Amino acid sequence: MPELPEVETIRRQLEPLVRDAVIVAADSHWSDKFTPALDAVGSTITGIARRGKYLLFQLDDDHELVAHLGMTGSFHLETGNGSDPSCAAHGKHTRAVWAFDDGRHLVFDDTRRFGRLRVVPKGDYGDIATLHQMGPEPLDGDFTGASLHAAIVGRSRSIKTQLLSQRPVAGVGNIYADEALFLAGIDPRARRVGRERCDRLADSVKQVLATGIDNGGTTLRDYVNAEGDEGQNQHALLVYGRGGEPCTNCAEPLSTIVIDARTTTFCRRCQKR
Repeated sequence: MPELPEVETIRRQLEPLVRDAVIVAADSHWSDKFTPALDAVGSTITGIARRGKYLLFQLDDDHELVAHLGMTGSFHLETGNGSDPSCAAHGKHTRAVWAFDDGRHLVFDDTRRFGRLRVVPKGDYGDIATLHQMGPEPLDGDFTGASLHAAIVGRSRSIKTQLLSQRPVAGVGNIYADEALFLAGIDPRARRVGRERCDRLADSVKQVLATGIDNGGTTLRDYVNAEGDEGQNQHALLVYGRGGEPCTNCAEPLSTIVIDARTTTFCRRCQKR
């Protein structure tokens, strides 16, 4: 599933291309996860923001087109298609198309159909629970070791599960949780993480996400950016997907377990519980 670095990469690529584009028509897959695409017709895109793993297309009528990529969602622009969009004309996995007044089409593909689209009043996320309850942005000043500790203290679930919940910090998924916990030297099963370790973990979260953005995201199977290219961060991963391979710190084989239905890779020697 695309995480913060992948979504931020797409945002940075798309934003200058779609700013000031007028949506004159749209088409969508029949599912109510995608039909809200039609609600943006008649609006002008004034920019794109990001919150956690969500893209927020800013519209000139004080609304936002909220997009979650799910597991396999991707956006790209096509030119020279006129003003009459059709999902069927773009491909069997196209779930939404927006036609701009200059003839370009913004296309949303999603093979497995776990993505979601909504148009809401700007900042009104009450009906989007994950977005509404989301914690601070990891690369903003509001996210610190102190804020992380305050969010998790007294909780009974594992530290990895708490990171994935999006409540202590926004945008961290399975890949970057494993990487951050490894850098911080914290066992992903740990349920007590004190203030000093939270300081290390907050720094590690920032480090792995910034590196992921610099590398254009992580491509393991499906992720491509808005230009159709794969990310390169998979070549920089220290633990994720490397179960059985030697730890880069101590050379012990990395362990793979399942925590709350999520595959987790870590070093039993370097990461303390």
